Amino acid sequence: MKRPVKYFFWPLFFACQLIALALISWHLLAQFHFAYPVGYKLLGLDQHIADYAPLNRYKRDFELTTPSEHWRLFGEISDAVQASGKGLGDIHYALKNGQTTPLMHEAEIIHLQDVANLIDVFYWIGSGCVLLWLGLLAVAYWQQLMAPPTRQVLLGFLMAALIIALVVLLIGPRSVFYWLHVQVFPDGHQWFFYYEESLMTTLMKAPDIFAFITLLLVTLLIALWCLSVYGVNRLLNKSA
Repeated sequence: MKRPVKYFFWPLFFACQLIALALISWHLLAQFHFAYPVGYKLLGLDQHIADYAPLNRYKRDFELTTPSEHWRLFGEISDAVQASGKGLGDIHYALKNGQTTPLMHEAEIIHLQDVANLIDVFYWIGSGCVLLWLGLLAVAYWQQLMAPPTRQVLLGFLMAALIIALVVLLIGPRSVFYWLHVQVFPDGHQWFFYYEESLMTTLMKAPDIFAFITLLLVTLLIALWCLSVYGVNRLLNKSA
C-alpha cells in the first residue's frame, strides 16, 4: 500500500464515514423522538415529575399532566430543535382550569435555541462528510484500492470507543457533560437549570435522559459502523 493512501486517504475516509454515520444515527433516532417513552419508563420520569413539578417557581399544575402529555411535549421539543428552533415558544400544556400556558420561560427557550443552532452546525458538517465519504468511496472503487482488513478496522474502532468510554467514566460522565456545555454554549446563556425552576429539565430528568439517548446513539452508531465497514470491504476488495 502506498504511503499517501495508507496515511492520508484511509484515515480521512474513515473519519468522514464516522461523522456521516453519527449524523445518520442522530437523524434516525430523532424521527422517533429518541425513544423518549422507553426512557420515560426506565428512568421513572412519571414519579420524578410528580415530585418536582409542584415545586416549580414559575409554572403550576404540571403535576396534573399525563404521561402521554409528557411524551407529546418532549416530541415537540425534539421536533423544534431539529427545525432550527422553530416553534419552541409555541409549546404549551393545559392548566387545571382548562387554559393553556407555555411550557418554558425565556431562559429555557434561549438555551434550546442554542441547542438547535448547534444541531444545525452538526447537520452542515455531517452532510459535508457524507458527500466527501461517498466521493472517496467512488475514488477507491475506480482506482481499485484495497480496503484495510475488516477485522483491523472494527477492532481499531471498538478499542477507540472503549478508551473514550473509560476516560469518560474516570473523569465522571456528569463532569464531562458540564464541561461540554461550558465549551459549546455562548457565555451568559443559562444552560444549567434546577428542577424547581425548569419544567424542561424536570420533563427530561436531565442529565439522566441524555445518558439514555447517548447509549442509544452509540449502540446504533456501532451497528451502522460494523455494517458499513463490512460493506465497504466487500465492495472494494471484490472490485480490486
